[in-house]
Amino acid sequence: MANQATAAAVGPKSIPPSSTTISTGAGSKSSKMHRRSRSGCFTCRLRRKKCDEGKPACKACKHLGLQCEYKRPTWWGHNEQRKQQKEAIKAIIKRTKLSEKTSTLVGVEGDTPPELSHSLPTSDAFSDNSLDRTRSASIDSQYSLEYDFNQDPALGNFDAMASQIHHASSHFAAGSFDAYTPYEVDIKTERQMFVNDVPTRRDSSISTFSTFQPPPAHSSSLPVFPSDGWLQEDCYDDQRASLSGGEEALDFNFFDFSHTGDTGGQLQQAIIHVDESDRMLLDHFIDNVLRLIFPILEINQHGSARSEVILPALESNKCYLHCCLSISALHLKATQSAHTEQWDNDIMRHRYATISELCEALNRDTDHQQILEATLGMIFFQCSVGRPDDCLPDIPWHQHFQAATSLVHKLELPRALTDITATSSAHPPFNMTLAAWIDILGATMLGRSPLFANTYREKHLSSSASGLCELMGCEDRVMYLISEIACLEALKISGMDDIQLCTHIHALAEQIGLTEPGPGAITYPYSSTGSLRPRQLSRNMTAAFRLAARIYLCSLVPGYDRYSASIVDLVSKLVDTLQYIPVGPEGFDRSLVWVFLVAGSASTPDSSFRTVFHHRCTKLGEQAEFGSFGRMSRLLAEVWCLGDAQGANVHWRDVMMQKDWQFLLI
Repeated sequence: MANQATAAAVGPKSIPPSSTTISTGAGSKSSKMHRRSRSGCFTCRLRRKKCDEGKPACKACKHLGLQCEYKRPTWWGHNEQRKQQKEAIKAIIKRTKLSEKTSTLVGVEGDTPPELSHSLPTSDAFSDNSLDRTRSASIDSQYSLEYDFNQDPALGNFDAMASQIHHASSHFAAGSFDAYTPYEVDIKTERQMFVNDVPTRRDSSISTFSTFQPPPAHSSSLPVFPSDGWLQEDCYDDQRASLSGGEEALDFNFFDFSHTGDTGGQLQQAIIHVDESDRMLLDHFIDNVLRLIFPILEINQHGSARSEVILPALESNKCYLHCCLSISALHLKATQSAHTEQWDNDIMRHRYATISELCEALNRDTDHQQILEATLGMIFFQCSVGRPDDCLPDIPWHQHFQAATSLVHKLELPRALTDITATSSAHPPFNMTLAAWIDILGATMLGRSPLFANTYREKHLSSSASGLCELMGCEDRVMYLISEIACLEALKISGMDDIQLCTHIHALAEQIGLTEPGPGAITYPYSSTGSLRPRQLSRNMTAAFRLAARIYLCSLVPGYDRYSASIVDLVSKLVDTLQYIPVGPEGFDRSLVWVFLVAGSASTPDSSFRTVFHHRCTKLGEQAEFGSFGRMSRLLAEVWCLGDAQGANVHWRDVMMQKDWQFLLI
């Protein structure tokens, strides 16, 4: 059983009244009393089970493979149909119980896979020297009901993996699977919340872990199995996909976080000192704003944005704290109509405090890492909050980035990034990866070359990653090529000859073609159990960025016309790709702002893109009205209004200059 402790104390006895204690664990939540809700899905209401009200489907329905319905279904008003629906669900549990009654306990043999006996949940039926080798069916897994765990696995089932396994370890052959039946284990996780050191709320959940997919190979002294971690997270599509090499495992220690060395990666409490008047802003930032900032990083490395980036910086970096408090006030202003004047005062007060702290730190010329993370926070966090019509005075993002660039050079982060090769075990610096994302897409906002373009070019030539895919969802190779297109646009603006320009465009188009995946690579990112597959989501998002990059490249061609067949075809392909990216508040449209901007500005009045875009905005709800997504929507509306009325190509950057909008749309 895996246990996680969560503590959220406001003014405990051992901490001054102006301190807030917050757990940096991934499972920490705000202390709110649970109230019975009648807005759960009808499937859970029929089963009389608690529903987490997840959209588009709740967690319980996903695990059981049931249809999650929030609109009143037809069977709800008919007793006979409701009875049949309930019996269908009960059948799964009934078969599970029958399977458990017929299963027998056998002793653990000497060739049991390493660590497996220590990973199984214990009960009165299990002793230290006994283990159920004939795993009974799991209620939460549809595969348990279909798979006979007592049969000897056929060697042919593993042929598709033989080459990968042999490559990882010469002694790890397909024949090693003869003696072992795949295991599936339900792990119960409990989270305990403390207020003023008093235990209050306890939550528990059950996750399914499976050995259908062999573990990733790494060095080990064991003679047969090269990995101690035999249990893999439930991220497979189905049994057949897993056995043919399905979703690859994630690297949960991919980045070099600047605060990791202080904690050793262990669970700790962050004690954040704030004034009593700012406590509400801090709580709102942690509870409501933090989850909006790094959605892709959150699914790739669950909890790392909170525990490794945000909370340690709030605790140790006063400048960063003021930055986050101003962002919190800005989010409150965008989402709540009341107390507008109070929010304005809080925004400006903390903006001024942030700038003052930055200037003092720059004059001291110390703590460059802290100054950099605060500066990047001032730039990037704005992309998640605020409405387009907010007119409070602020320093443009690109001026902040000039200061960040100087700090990046002082810390020698570009060299640290280029030293990481495709075969290196080193981790990319998190702040450099975030700066690279801002640099590449921000350069397209200004019509200039990225400031670290040479670094990206060197990384592209060496075929090594910078962590852009893990952080934001688009493969590094595609982002490097977008950097090259931005450089080419800067040369075009400075007067490059058309013949040379077309030659470079053709060469870059071929480079983009080399990043194209094979057939069938783009598919739905959810497994049949309802779990999100992060790698598949990244492939889908990369496909969208790749098409947007092609549109961006075509816009540099002399005589570009958005009504041409090639542009219309590219926009149409992008529309088809968007159906494989989750939509809504829990979706990832806010991570595709640049894609929507480039494709939307190239769309024609009768393009299906506009219909799909408006539909996705509706699904996104109020989140479509603020942050970079809201600013992009406002800009596209202006571009469409001018372009459609004139029947001409209107560049979105020209509209931004006319309106004096200094947006960073990433």
